[in-house]
Amino acid sequence: MNLNTPTSAGAAQGDGERATARVVLIAAAAAIGGFLFGFDTAVINGAVDAVRMSFGLGVAQIGLAVSCALLGSALGAWYAGQLADRLGRVRTMQVAALFLVLSAQGAGLAHNVWHLVVWRVVGGIGVGVASVIAPAYIAEVSPANVRGRLGSMQQLAIVLGIFVALLSDAWLASTAGGESHLLWLGLEAWRWMFLVATVPALIYGVMVLGVPESPRYLVARGRPAEAKTVLAKVLGMHSDAALDAKINDITHSLRVEYRPTLRDLRSPSGGLLPIVWTGILLSVFQQFVGINVIFYYSKTLWHSVGFSDADSFTISVATSILNVLVTLVAIALVDRIGRKPLLLIGSAGMTITLGLMALCFSQAAGSGANLSLPAPWGMIALVAANAYVVCFGLSWGPMVWVLLGEMFPNSIRAIALAVAAAAQWIANFAITSTFPWLAEVGLAFAYGLYALFALISLLFVMRAVRETRGIELEDMHA
Repeated sequence: MNLNTPTSAGAAQGDGERATARVVLIAAAAAIGGFLFGFDTAVINGAVDAVRMSFGLGVAQIGLAVSCALLGSALGAWYAGQLADRLGRVRTMQVAALFLVLSAQGAGLAHNVWHLVVWRVVGGIGVGVASVIAPAYIAEVSPANVRGRLGSMQQLAIVLGIFVALLSDAWLASTAGGESHLLWLGLEAWRWMFLVATVPALIYGVMVLGVPESPRYLVARGRPAEAKTVLAKVLGMHSDAALDAKINDITHSLRVEYRPTLRDLRSPSGGLLPIVWTGILLSVFQQFVGINVIFYYSKTLWHSVGFSDADSFTISVATSILNVLVTLVAIALVDRIGRKPLLLIGSAGMTITLGLMALCFSQAAGSGANLSLPAPWGMIALVAANAYVVCFGLSWGPMVWVLLGEMFPNSIRAIALAVAAAAQWIANFAITSTFPWLAEVGLAFAYGLYALFALISLLFVMRAVRETRGIELEDMHA
């Protein structure tokens, strides 16, 4: 739910129309799940080569080791909506934190690749749950006039998580003298790359203890008095008339059957509702443009085309910093320009930059470990890759999460968001697990394929995505 609707706008003037510092803090605490999303999925970047050597893995096995967490994420995202409707948003975030703590310990102490795969799947489940609950919760406690900016905190947290993961990878590898070298307690540096994820997971679990339950969930569970208390604390609404009007709006927007199922996503003609297909395809295209290839394999990629090991780490960290900066720009623009225009700009920019990367890698000499880019193509590829990250960070990164948190009607939001997020994780797995094979075929082919998907995404947004800026969640229709 959002906290101002057309029917109660008059009663909710003043304090009720402004996001308070408390709203921002609550949204920030929930968005730490996004930080763990970014950290846990990107931490493998610095460990790829070490894991390959430690366990003697081939192309298919290393692809699975890198991408297996995404299968867990799809599973977690699928059941997150049901958990959230049964346990509440806050308790579900705590469950996600528990899974992430267990995963960090298990992956760091894995005895073989299959132990690593299992524990990364466990962490993926936690990430998947957090990826669904955070945007839904933030949307439900945010005023409409700043909902886009607060919703973008999820993506900001994700890119910060990626940055911190890559920075910690680089620091641990540098301290040990290499990711395969021993560090503390007789464990290799790559194991500590996983183990340090325990810290943010514990912080997440503690911080969400202090956030209030979603007023929408409380109303749906027949606890309107508690919902009023939360509304009063979050927005400083003290007028009984305003609070009653808001509770009535929420009640009216909810169906009698609070726990929606997959049947609720079907249209009268028998297929999925068009709005659900839109959410699924937004998720799929966000991944099919290949962004996570940059964040999961960048260190290995730049090393393979001639950059030193240290320089490859530096480039990866610098790219993640750039990603954070452009996400901040996107947050400033989302409620001014709107969601759809930013998606269009991003798709056009990604088509051009990915096409340029494909052209650069078509000039490569050698293959496999002996691949190299002659001057000036190596530097052009580096510039194009970072320009691509800028285009994604300004658009498809934050905008998809904002749209998924707000585009669905209240009656189906939880289950529709779960389906869309599960589709996103499956698409992420498909891209991540196939990249080592595509790289063997040729990097020019791989990036050319991602450029094609970016072009298709442009056409899709033009035809199928509607603008949601300024529209109340209670006014979203299927």
